Amino acid sequence: MGRGERVYRETNRAGGLEGGITNGEPLVIRAALKPIATTLTPTRSIDVTTREPAQMVYQRSDLVHIPRACVITEAMVCLVLANAMLEKFGGDSLREMKAHYDAWNPQLPTHLAQ
Repeated sequence: MGRGERVYRETNRAGGLEGGITNGEPLVIRAALKPIATTLTPTRSIDVTTREPAQMVYQRSDLVHIPRACVITEAMVCLVLANAMLEKFGGDSLREMKAHYDAWNPQLPTHLAQ
């Protein structure tokens, strides 16, 4: 391999992370959800209006939770990545963090500084 050529993985089976460190490949996030907790068996409860004992009625109101889960997962990934940026570059404002990033960026090899 000649000098200046990009070193890369032939596959991205690690999802862009190796040993907790990004390897320059696209980050791939896989997530799983547990089924919504519901029961067909009536459960003892209380009527919050009358404070009388009551039976909980079987009701499944959240049939499609995947769209909401996708938004929540994406937001959490962004939060974790933003936290990593803050940890690396610090600063009291976005402008200051960008200045720290710009000062660090020339240290990168040219093929990574995109």
